[in-house]
Amino acid sequence: MTKELSPADKAKFVAAKRACDYVQTGMKVGLGTGSTAAWMVRCLGERVREEGLKIVGVPTSTRTAELARQVGIQVVSLDEAKWLDLTIDGADEFDPQLALIKGGGAALLQEKIVATASDQMIVIADAAKEVATLGAFPLPVEVIPFGWQTTKALIEETLVALDVMNREVSLRMNGDRPLITDESNYIVDLHLKRIGNPRQLALVLNQIPGVVENGLFIDICDVVVIGHSDGRVQVRDINNGTDTEDRIEFLPSDNIFRDL
Repeated sequence: MTKELSPADKAKFVAAKRACDYVQTGMKVGLGTGSTAAWMVRCLGERVREEGLKIVGVPTSTRTAELARQVGIQVVSLDEAKWLDLTIDGADEFDPQLALIKGGGAALLQEKIVATASDQMIVIADAAKEVATLGAFPLPVEVIPFGWQTTKALIEETLVALDVMNREVSLRMNGDRPLITDESNYIVDLHLKRIGNPRQLALVLNQIPGVVENGLFIDICDVVVIGHSDGRVQVRDINNGTDTEDRIEFLPSDNIFRDL
């Protein structure tokens, strides 16, 4: 028997299911990281098994790579794939211009590289991730371990001159040790509350020595698929200027949910 899902998980599932409609046989697909992206990987795996869908997946983290292999998706590196047809990933926040904050799962560096190496980026999210202004979710910034405290101080100093509400910066921990990313770096989280000019902030942060990449995704996302717990799905396409809605019947299969 399938485990009953929470309303949040139902919303994530229907968004992931709808986004998978964009994937066609022969495509090279970037596979995002996080709880919503995991639903997408499971849904694609079901299509591989049940429909004979033939795709190549480029994962954005080691845990996504492991899940993709488990569900039967062929996995290759970005260097092997070279360029992708599309990337499907989640987001921690998105605004009306489809600017994003990503990196809650500490995979922002690989996620941004893969997304920008794609013809199209589709974001899947539940409605709670939509905000009028970015910044309520802490902004992740990946930094090299060497001199990280100096880098953190430089970030704090830089924030003084920028349009943000708060300037608290903290090192992300994994228990009593700093969290280590797949690229062996640290993450510092910027608790800004409100980001007045995301584009300016993204550019300025990446000029600071020691900063590898920041979690602001500007002019990268093309489509947001928003799931609701009642099965409704909204699709916003910023390039076409469309905002459509349909519904997905929530009929989970044992294949997708067997590992819950």
